[in-house]
Amino acid sequence: MVKNRRFEDESSGFGVRHVQIFMLFCALTVAFGMRVNLSVAIVAMAEDPEYKWSETTNSLILSSFLWGYVFPQIPAGPLARRFGGKVTILTGLTICSILTVLTPLCIKMGGWKLLCAVRLLMGLCQGFLFPSCHTVVSAWAPPKERASMGNFTYAGNQFGTIVMLAVSGLLASVGGWPCIFYVPGGVGCIWAVAYYVWGASSPADCKNISPEERELIEVQQGVARTVETEEPAKQKTPWLSFITSPAVLALVTVQSAYAYGFWTLLTQIPTYMRHVLGKDIKSNAVLSSLPYTAMLLLSFVFAWLSKIMQRKDSISLSFNRKFFNCIGTWGPSATLIALGYVTKEYDFLAVVLIIFTVAISSASHVGFLINHIDLSPNYAGILMGICNCVANLVALVAPLLVGAIVTDKQDVHQWRIIFFVAAAVYFIGNSIFIIFGRTNVQAWNDPSSKLSRNSTPELESQKE
Repeated sequence: MVKNRRFEDESSGFGVRHVQIFMLFCALTVAFGMRVNLSVAIVAMAEDPEYKWSETTNSLILSSFLWGYVFPQIPAGPLARRFGGKVTILTGLTICSILTVLTPLCIKMGGWKLLCAVRLLMGLCQGFLFPSCHTVVSAWAPPKERASMGNFTYAGNQFGTIVMLAVSGLLASVGGWPCIFYVPGGVGCIWAVAYYVWGASSPADCKNISPEERELIEVQQGVARTVETEEPAKQKTPWLSFITSPAVLALVTVQSAYAYGFWTLLTQIPTYMRHVLGKDIKSNAVLSSLPYTAMLLLSFVFAWLSKIMQRKDSISLSFNRKFFNCIGTWGPSATLIALGYVTKEYDFLAVVLIIFTVAISSASHVGFLINHIDLSPNYAGILMGICNCVANLVALVAPLLVGAIVTDKQDVHQWRIIFFVAAAVYFIGNSIFIIFGRTNVQAWNDPSSKLSRNSTPELESQKE
């Protein structure tokens, strides 16, 4: 394919594509706000004797979202590809927002059982989110802007978590625990109206984009993307190629390893801190939000460094992705081992290690997290669905393993085993990604055309 120097050298000024990415950032912000609000609300609800449920019931309530979240992952990609990412994102988050607003009423009508059903439905709705976001990002992001746009989109995860943790206590004190549901649900409904008006699945579907910006995106993405955009429903999805591709299997492995390690941190570290180190970080809003705040800020630093490295002719895209993924997985692997040897006298050091462990994992945002788009712009959403489905199933093993090994929550040696297992999973997962991971567009990206083969060196040469 002949390069168009005018578009290759053109400055990436602010355009409609950046508006679309910002709206995806907002989507993930409201989605994670609605996802984490229950963990705070359930504490506030316990002040009312009517809602003072047992720990077993609380665990069942909190896990119900994840059980619904896992199953739509694989069908979400094909649906987003067929009907457009805007349709699946908008439908899922609109329903989720309405359910969030109705949650207090459902609790009063049906207690914890109806709450579990509502959270499971919310999980089903949000299960479409990541594959659909990947589909939209792959359509809107030129290769050179892919890392920065992907990172900004998924920074909404941390931002939504931070905001919800920060304001939930205030909302509960002002209007009672129902406000913890009314506010994020209401904001989600407002976002849905805005996205319906201004959102678009791709440049071809957008009425406001200029011909110049649309041409800039499509020229940089290559001819194979325009073929996919015109007739996505007519192309046969190469499922066999997905499950036999070493690059995809490596991506599934590293995403699963990351999910296992991250969910171990998210769900078990507070328990470890409380019972082993005598520090209850759950009751401290500042300590609870610090790891995610550090993660959010550091993610932009890593995206900036990645963009600088992209400009160096001597640094390949493959090295770029794997370098930052090593930081985001092997870094936490090392700090988890160190955390296992911190004694109660050094609880401040333990808090610092936890914050650092969570924060440095954000380097993977410019590593494996956007590698699906590298491998196949056409099927990025489907690949994300496959990987995220397996990763979340693997993540569910983490609390089960803790329950089997940690029979005494105050036993340091038992917790050390948990940290060592998570560190090993991080290390092995990233090692496989280093060996078998790829960044060039795969031949099966467009099985109906040989054009995708011709676009591979073009995309690779652009040093995204």
